[in-house]
Amino acid sequence: MYEYGATRLVRAVSAAFWAGTLLLTGCQRAPAAQAPPASPATPSYGATFLGAGDCAARGQAFSEVPCTSERAVARVSVRRAGTRAAGAAGCPLTTDFVLYIGGEGASGYACMRNLEAPHPGDPGMGGGPFTVVGDCVYHAGADQVKETPCDGSGPNPPEYRVTSAVPYRLDCPASTALYVQLPGGSAGVGCARRL
Repeated sequence: MYEYGATRLVRAVSAAFWAGTLLLTGCQRAPAAQAPPASPATPSYGATFLGAGDCAARGQAFSEVPCTSERAVARVSVRRAGTRAAGAAGCPLTTDFVLYIGGEGASGYACMRNLEAPHPGDPGMGGGPFTVVGDCVYHAGADQVKETPCDGSGPNPPEYRVTSAVPYRLDCPASTALYVQLPGGSAGVGCARRL
């Protein structure tokens, strides 16, 4: 997984290999000290690692756990296979974070929603992969804005609030002080007013 997790490895061993191994070990004396058993592979609770509806736990890496587990912290709302998408294409607007997954046969990304608050993907909460109506932003450099919590609890105070979404800049109200690019759809421009 990129940024937030680790790859999941799956190993397949042929039946012929195991049959040969059993024949060879059956004729030998037991060793004096045995090596500790290998740790089991991380279980998968669906056909796809972190498939839609599955839950994840945080640790050194994200792992798949039953949603009823006390370790579960987020649920997959949408899972996309293949190469890493630009942004979070296909994720719901209320996605809290995107988990990029790499590995044999499991590459892609998962749109994640925290099981409990806070939900940075909700309007005004200061995070998530999308800027939506109700979000607040601050200037982060030349021609760049970043989200920040509207209540001022973040490290950067809010300077603008996105109050409406329209197809074109000309459709924004006269009070608009900043135009923000919004994700896809027919409402591609966010009209933001200064706070």
